[in-house]
Amino acid sequence: MGKKLDGKVAAITGGTRGIGRAIAERFVAEGAKVVVNSRNAEKGQRALDEMNAGDNVLFYPGSVTEKEVIEGLVDFTVENFGQLDIMVLNAGGVGDTAPVIELSDEEWQFELDFNLNHVFRGTRKALWHMVPRKTGRIIAISSIEGKRGKANIAGYTANKHAINGFVKSAAKEVGTEGITINSICPGLVHTDMLENQSGAASGLTQVADVIALYTKDTAIQRPVTVEEISAFALLLASEEGAGFSGGTISLDGGLANY
Repeated sequence: MGKKLDGKVAAITGGTRGIGRAIAERFVAEGAKVVVNSRNAEKGQRALDEMNAGDNVLFYPGSVTEKEVIEGLVDFTVENFGQLDIMVLNAGGVGDTAPVIELSDEEWQFELDFNLNHVFRGTRKALWHMVPRKTGRIIAISSIEGKRGKANIAGYTANKHAINGFVKSAAKEVGTEGITINSICPGLVHTDMLENQSGAASGLTQVADVIALYTKDTAIQRPVTVEEISAFALLLASEEGAGFSGGTISLDGGLANY
């Protein structure tokens, strides 16, 4: 029996740690060739060494806040593996945590480029390769904050809401071309982003306190794991996920309830 992604090629932004790393490892295990991207070349090479996938995984360095990097990632993938079947737009995150009255134009623009513009540019570039072949899967990693609001992260929240709206609209344009576009909206995930950023946003310093705060209203009373997110990404990327498109799927342990 063949693997679910045999013969497929994927590009993954933010693919060397956390959610992106878990998705990359699962895709490789299911037969895909993968190009992962991150800003830090040294950490990227270390991730490749740890994944131990040989020529099936390549690294492309650079910040997705730059148009040339996100477009270069797609070109690099096609040049090295001959095609692009799956685009996972995982990079993004919270910048400075501050009330709107204190947000600078520079911080607002950074979050726009890091989150929404990265998804827009990555989707557009991927579609230039996917539409002629009439096949493709695009997956944006959004956030449960794209379905609600929280103080002091207005830039991040606005971008994640916008990503979800973008996905719904873009999916309508290419559905008859054999291409699906979806976003996954995780809730609390125990990654290094949790330790570095969630505590700052909530004013808490202990990871255990952050977990308790953000899971108390969930159904499962715990963070979602990167393995659970990567499992759903695999479904969306595979032929079994062909019926999913325009979805903004909550993987938050039952917090948002929609």
